[in-house]
Amino acid sequence: MSINVNRSVSDQFYRYKMPRLIAKVEGKGNGIKTVIVNMVDVAKALNRPPTYPTKFFGCELGAQTQFDGKNDRYIVNGSHEANKLQDMLDGFIRKFVLCPECDNPETDLHINPKKQTIGNSCKACGYRGMLDTRHKLCTFILKNPPENDSGSAKKEKEKKNRKKDKENGSSGGEAGNHNDIDAPDAVDGDDDEDWAEETTEEAQRRRMEEISKHAKGLTLTDDLEKSLEERVNIFYNFVKFCHNNKKAQKYLLGGFECLVKLHQLQLLPRVPIILKDLYDADLLEEDVILAWAEKVSKKYVSKELAKEIHAKAEPFVKWLKEAEEESEGSEEEEEDDDDDNVEVVYSSSARELKMETTKPEKSDHEEEDIDIDAI
Repeated sequence: MSINVNRSVSDQFYRYKMPRLIAKVEGKGNGIKTVIVNMVDVAKALNRPPTYPTKFFGCELGAQTQFDGKNDRYIVNGSHEANKLQDMLDGFIRKFVLCPECDNPETDLHINPKKQTIGNSCKACGYRGMLDTRHKLCTFILKNPPENDSGSAKKEKEKKNRKKDKENGSSGGEAGNHNDIDAPDAVDGDDDEDWAEETTEEAQRRRMEEISKHAKGLTLTDDLEKSLEERVNIFYNFVKFCHNNKKAQKYLLGGFECLVKLHQLQLLPRVPIILKDLYDADLLEEDVILAWAEKVSKKYVSKELAKEIHAKAEPFVKWLKEAEEESEGSEEEEEDDDDDNVEVVYSSSARELKMETTKPEKSDHEEEDIDIDAI
């Protein structure tokens, strides 16, 4: 049975899945041990070596661990229930798998043996940063780097060779390739990896190739070449299912909150403008917006951010309420005016009550206007 990699996400359509942990207790007495039967499959779903979560269990439980890679046996000494280990695995995923920026598990670890640091990069959002190495497992990771980072030593050697070539005046080969993914040669004496984001076309192409097939299918890179008007029309066509569908409009508001979370600096100040544009385009109805404004929810974002979004939306919500009150007031005035011009006429020969609209008679003081210029 598959479960969400990030079990704090309850969405059944969440696309990052992993097998539920299966544990089997073997032996008796001092020789009792727990074999994690499907550790290889679980680790593959997390894009981490199976030794990492197994060693993490050992660190958390204060127990010894054993690895038999040839026979796919990963063992933690002692008797441990599968549910307990599953909960413990959530801690490993939070610390060593999920991206701290977007909470996606599409991350890679990068080891710097010289500086004894562990870098973390996300293929989904482009985040690059450093892990907190105070956990005991970090010592094991530094000594046993992941396979996807096994070429680090080779890269470091090639980097030094390029530096020597440059000092010798060589302009050919790889020395002149400034689009290389390693840090620029201008940083003398620093062999650490460059965590700055490259913006060259080659670097962007490499990052796109690294993104998983599923994530790549969700990107709209081809549409970025189109004009602003064409892109707005694409967005409009995508969300036009919200017309006359209040449930869909509620989901649209939830998605809007998530988008603000990803781009707070740019979108938070523009919340009222965006909501008004969605309202003007008939993608959000008035009663749906007012119902959303009544209650701050933490369903899609944190309660703190939801409060900020609602605070920013307050001018638009206030305008919407005032417009509604003015509309109701004008309708009442029209009804009152109509009532003033209605006269009930009683007739002894009529079988039904008859209502006629009459024009008000002019009083003596309300004679026809006199043209002063004609006097």
